[in-house]
Amino acid sequence: MSFYLQLQQETTESRNNLLSIPYLQQGAAGALSVESYLAFLGQAYHHVKHTIPLLMACGSRLPERLEWLRTAIGKYIDEEMGHQEWIINDINESGGDGEAVRKEKPLPATEIMVAYAYDTILRCNPAGFFGMVLVLEGTSIALATSAAAAIQSSTGLPQAAFSYLTSHGDLDIGHVDFFHGLMDRLDSPDDQQAVIHCGRIFYQLYGDIFRSLS
Repeated sequence: MSFYLQLQQETTESRNNLLSIPYLQQGAAGALSVESYLAFLGQAYHHVKHTIPLLMACGSRLPERLEWLRTAIGKYIDEEMGHQEWIINDINESGGDGEAVRKEKPLPATEIMVAYAYDTILRCNPAGFFGMVLVLEGTSIALATSAAAAIQSSTGLPQAAFSYLTSHGDLDIGHVDFFHGLMDRLDSPDDQQAVIHCGRIFYQLYGDIFRSLS
């Protein structure tokens, strides 16, 4: 079995626990209010703005034997640059105040997930950070584009209020294929176990954000 398939298999329960959260199910069903959508966008901003710093930190901490993975991180950085500004735009288009959101403190659940990502890179095995990539990009594929259509239908918000969900969901289709190839090159048992362990933890931590929103 390839490592990517092993990773999917060994995180199945954690992934299902995330997808069963009522907030996510309501989003997919188009049952969220504008206020609930804005609450999601606010927390998304406060973790997405760390994507580039986290990728840079991960690349700087990888050992020389994973130089190929460091090179791949450069591709992620190019494609993830500025996504937090999509979210600010969506907040404004949805009737919120994007500049106020910039100044707000994130929910504890959001702050803890971001802190764990930095801790994984700086204190543990930086390859474990790809457990976060698994969770965020996999969830986008499963939910983002369909949820955007459902929420737009139920709230009447303009298409311009969904640039983050629609663009991110479509972009991550290609990212998952790219991620699949990277994980299948990861041949160190220690690195593999770090990704599996962190993937399970990130499913829990990301889920806690939506549990807090609920």
